[in-house]
Amino acid sequence: MTIYNMEYDYSGVLVDAIGTEHGLTMREILFYREKTAAAHAALTRRSEMGEVGFMDLPGKVPEARGIEEMAAAKRRGMEACLVLGIGGSSLGGRALRDALKTPLYNEMSPEKRGGTPRLYFAENIDPETFSGLLGLLSPNRTLVVVISKSGGTAETMSQFLIALDWLKKNLGNAASQHVVAITDPAKGTLREIAGEEGFDTLDIPPNVGGRFSVLTPVGLFPAALIGIDIVALLKGAAAMANRCSSPGLEENPAYLNAVIHYCYDVEKKKPLSVLMPYADSLLSLADWYRQLYAESLGKRVALSGEVVHAGPTPIRALGATDQHSQLQLYMEGPFDKVITFIKVARPRRDLDIPYPLSYATPLDYLPNHTLGQLLDFERFATTHALRHNRRPTIFLGLEEINAFNMGQLLYFYELQVAFQGFLYGVNPFDQPGVELGKKLTYGLMGRKGYESYVKDLEK
Repeated sequence: MTIYNMEYDYSGVLVDAIGTEHGLTMREILFYREKTAAAHAALTRRSEMGEVGFMDLPGKVPEARGIEEMAAAKRRGMEACLVLGIGGSSLGGRALRDALKTPLYNEMSPEKRGGTPRLYFAENIDPETFSGLLGLLSPNRTLVVVISKSGGTAETMSQFLIALDWLKKNLGNAASQHVVAITDPAKGTLREIAGEEGFDTLDIPPNVGGRFSVLTPVGLFPAALIGIDIVALLKGAAAMANRCSSPGLEENPAYLNAVIHYCYDVEKKKPLSVLMPYADSLLSLADWYRQLYAESLGKRVALSGEVVHAGPTPIRALGATDQHSQLQLYMEGPFDKVITFIKVARPRRDLDIPYPLSYATPLDYLPNHTLGQLLDFERFATTHALRHNRRPTIFLGLEEINAFNMGQLLYFYELQVAFQGFLYGVNPFDQPGVELGKKLTYGLMGRKGYESYVKDLEK
């Protein structure tokens, strides 16, 4: 199935490829038409009520142009940008940086970066890493972007207080010009601080959750800072939204992919979903996918109130690296996985493999090939070896990595996961399972109103 310039091939899950025990028939897939219609109706209803904001984002092109203008102004004189955020406030932006500027972007010279700043994501609160990162940066040439919808995220706000103190000690009153806050448009601690301190701000739409926020200022502003065409991102997402507007499985690849994964989890008892791109620049996309999948679908209680403990487990892998670490398990271990490969048909660069030796060796088969060819042969061979061993595989092919195609891919997975949540009958837009850990942390840190949680620990 071709989706503009993206290929979606699910033949590797069908009985013709892997047999009746582990494969699916089209009849089995289409058996879910009734459930699909109900899930589509539920998703559409929530969207029309204004509760599913990510579906509106592809049309926000005027807002994206405003973000580009702000980014152009804020990056002047800046050698680096430090993004403070965790989970959905960070993973999408990092995925965009690595995909569209390569994972080596920060190592490039200013000339090769086109004069745009280096872009760092301080995703964890390990004090050794964070202090080391601040030690690498010059406060008078660093822009700090703090991202928290509520402004109460303990990890992000702790880092922010440290970074703001660092800026104020070095820059005095000019510190506020080195901060951009991305938060709720009307409420929350970060919004209040931004008003008091005079920070420039950008809004996170109230109806867009963190893991669905990559196409809001959360992902778009850091991307625009380093020169990524964020309008093209939205246009790619809009193209995918248009392609996936039909409720029919034969016409809607995101819905079809959701049904296949749902079927494998519920009917075939294969609850592990592996995403394995064959490109280093897409590994961060797999990290983003892992959070999107896990937080959206892993739920104890269904919308009906029934306790269901639903949710498949996402796994990220990298080809060809993980052929030498995880593949043995995938090939001969439990029949509990569905593996999706992502191929890039035209890598931005390739290297011929030379033969600078004057004597014969068993390596003489490598010359006259390129590294890109070797990588693709590895993917092809791995796919067919897995098929031979009756392991379900799905193939996604990108013509090339560019902003339009990334917009397509991001929206494809967002829509798939949202729809898949309604197949399970759970709310894909909340995450109640992480709240207890947050409350216990607040109690341990001495936050007022959370003392009872510490007492519970002492029992």
